[in-house]
Amino acid sequence: MNKIIIANFKMNKTSTETKDYLVRLLSRFDNAGDDRLMLCLPYTSLAIGKFMLEGSKIELCAQNMSEEDEGRCTGEISGRMLKDAGVEYVIIGHSERRKKFKEDSRIINKKIKSALKNGLGVILCVGESLADRNTLKTLDVLKEQIEDALKGLYENELEKIIIAYEPVWAISSGKTPTSKEVEKAFKGIRKIIAADFSAKAGEEIAIVYGGSIDVKNARQFADVKGGNGLLVGGASLDAATLMQIVAVV
Repeated sequence: MNKIIIANFKMNKTSTETKDYLVRLLSRFDNAGDDRLMLCLPYTSLAIGKFMLEGSKIELCAQNMSEEDEGRCTGEISGRMLKDAGVEYVIIGHSERRKKFKEDSRIINKKIKSALKNGLGVILCVGESLADRNTLKTLDVLKEQIEDALKGLYENELEKIIIAYEPVWAISSGKTPTSKEVEKAFKGIRKIIAADFSAKAGEEIAIVYGGSIDVKNARQFADVKGGNGLLVGGASLDAATLMQIVAVV
């Protein structure tokens, strides 16, 4: 499987700043490469993203969505709206959404089902807290998060799901797990999928690592056995840096 590089802008860049960023990125991006580059832009940048990325291999993605398709949900964006805006994948279950916005497993499951129903792929974020890690509960947490999130899905729907393993304690902290710890988590995730769906599904599900990725450690984590790429946060906000990461991976 080719490498997947997912850039999560979080709440950064106006549409004007995104336009300038994409001009720089597209001037450096090798459209003939086999790896996948996915940009998760703020809602306000999706229109300019759709316009500027047309004809390139870079995939337009969003950072979140409502679990509802329409209705009295002031300020929310539905999967149907994202699909119409040209979005291909959407992040669901990021730890910042779980913690700051109290998104529980029921909401995350509903969002995933809504995304798939509307023709969107899903980047499902899972990961343990520092307390979970210190008490050796990482695999237990991953099992609970994954099984709750994928409850009621059919095996063929996993083709449109990427699991992003992001230890909560590593996000924007400058701290990272060892390659062995990430490999163990990847192996655990594949076992969970195999047990709940099939051995084939466990082998084929796409898994990426995220959490304080930069140019120096990108190759290390991209090469971890059982993984398929990276979810990059802060380091992706500079186009040149993101292309350096793509190059070393």
